[in-house]
Amino acid sequence: MIFKRVGEGRPYPEHGYLQKQWAAIAPQQVQLSDLVTTKRNLDLESLLEDDSTFYGDLFAHVVAYQGDLYLEDGLHRALRAALQQRTTVHARVLVLQ
Repeated sequence: MIFKRVGEGRPYPEHGYLQKQWAAIAPQQVQLSDLVTTKRNLDLESLLEDDSTFYGDLFAHVVAYQGDLYLEDGLHRALRAALQQRTTVHARVLVLQ
């Protein structure tokens, strides 16, 4: 098992965080097995790209809400980590009440 659960959509309230606000959150290591995805589908071409984060954040975005960690952005990075036999991914974690 790679993820805790495969979800569909974001069950948490809209947070409105912009890229600049995400960048202010220090990254930390998160266990892949603790993450719930917010997307069921992935683009295989993006998964296999060498530099898929060229225009985005280097770190995954995770939202902590009601005891779960939701992988909001970074599904491809997380899957690449799993394919490389890693059990963690570096992520910025936003805690919502």
